[in-house]
Amino acid sequence: MDKHRPQTTSAAEKETARDTGREADGGRAETVGGEHPAENPDTVPFARAADYVLRQIDRGLDLFGPSSYPAPSSTNHVYPAIANFEWTSGFWTGMLWLAYELTGEAKYRRAAESQLPDYTRRIDERLGTNTHDLGFLYTLSAVNEFRITGNPKARDTGLKAAELLISRYLPQAGIIQAWGDLNDPAERGRMIIDCLMNLPLLHWAGEQSGDPRYADCALSHVRQSAHYLVRPDRTTYHTYYMDANSGAPKYGTTHQGYADDSCWSRGQAWGIYGFMLSYLGTGDAKLLDVVRTLGDYFEERTPGDGVVYWDLVFVQGNEQERDSSASAIAACGLLELSRQLPGGDPGRAAARRQALDILLALDAGYTTRDLPQSNGVLKHGVYNKPRGIGIDECTIWGDYYYFEALVRVLKPEWTP
Repeated sequence: MDKHRPQTTSAAEKETARDTGREADGGRAETVGGEHPAENPDTVPFARAADYVLRQIDRGLDLFGPSSYPAPSSTNHVYPAIANFEWTSGFWTGMLWLAYELTGEAKYRRAAESQLPDYTRRIDERLGTNTHDLGFLYTLSAVNEFRITGNPKARDTGLKAAELLISRYLPQAGIIQAWGDLNDPAERGRMIIDCLMNLPLLHWAGEQSGDPRYADCALSHVRQSAHYLVRPDRTTYHTYYMDANSGAPKYGTTHQGYADDSCWSRGQAWGIYGFMLSYLGTGDAKLLDVVRTLGDYFEERTPGDGVVYWDLVFVQGNEQERDSSASAIAACGLLELSRQLPGGDPGRAAARRQALDILLALDAGYTTRDLPQSNGVLKHGVYNKPRGIGIDECTIWGDYYYFEALVRVLKPEWTP
C-alpha cells in the first residue's frame, strides 16, 4: 500500500501561498503538489486542469457535508445533494482525499473525515449494501482515510465492508455476484465487469487481517472475469451469468451497452483499469496482457477528438453521445500500466502517451469551464443510455477518475 503521507506541517504555508497568488479572475493560484508548473513545463496543462478541479471541489464544500453527496449524475450540469444510499458516494469523498494529497490543504481532509461516521452508519445499518459496489464506496472513503491518517475507526469500517463484500462470493461459480439478493433468480450468478474495481478492497482487507479468504476470492473472480467477460475480438461483455449451483457458464449480455454483442465503452474502461488493479493485487503477469489488449481496442475506437462514444460500436455520428467518464477511467488504467511495464517495453511509453492524449482532449473540450452554473467537472458523460438516465451530463465518477489521472501525472509517486 502507499506509505506516502502529505506534509501536513506545510498546509498553512501552502494556503498562504495560494491566498497571495490568486489569479486575476478570483481563482486559486496555479500551484499544485507543492510545485509551480513553470518549474516543470511538461506538467503545465495538467496542473491547470487540476486547478480547475480544485475550484469545483471548493464550490461543493458547503453543499456536500458530513451526510450529503453529489447525485450520480447531474441535472442540467448541476449535481443535487443526496443522502448516502447510492453506489457513487465514495467518488466525492475520494475527490476530497485526492485534493488533500495533492495540496496539503487541511480543509479537504476535514471535509473527508467528517463523512466517515456516515459510512460507518451505512455499513452497520445495511443501507444500500446489497451490492458489489462496496469497493467503490469504502476503498475511496474509509480505506483512503486509514491509508492517509491511520485512523483505526476507518480501518474497522473498511474491514466491515470487505466482510460484507466477500459474503457475496458464490464458490461454485467462483465469482462475486453483482447486484441484489443472492437468491434472487433474476440476479443470481450475475457478474459484471465493473466489479473488478471493487476487488482492491478485498486485497487490502487480506493485507490488514492476514486472512487468505479475501485474496482467494478476489483472485478467483478476476480469473473468471478474464475468461468470460473478455471476448476473443478484444471487446468485453458488460455482464455474464454463471450457474451459481454448478458453476457452469451460461451467457453474456449487457445492461448499459448498445447491444449484447457490442462493447459498452465504460465497461471496456472498467476492464482496462480493473484488470490493472488486480495485477497490483496478484502479480499475475497475464493480466498485463489483458490490459494491453483492451487498451489497444479502446484506442482504435476512439474518435479524432480523443474521447469515446458511449458504446465503442460507434466511432462517428453526431446522433450518439460521448462518454467522457469512460475516457477518464481508461486514462487511469493506462497510466498505471505505463508505470508497471519495464523500461525497455515499447508499450510503456505508448500507454502513457495514450493516457496523456486522453487527458489533454478532456481538458480541451469536455470540462464545464463554459458552464458557470455547473458544479461538475466533466460534461458529456453518460450514466445509462438504454434507460435514459444521466445522458450528456456530468457524472461524479467521471469527475473523480479525471482528477485521479491528473494527480497521477502531477505526483508520480502517488499509488492507488
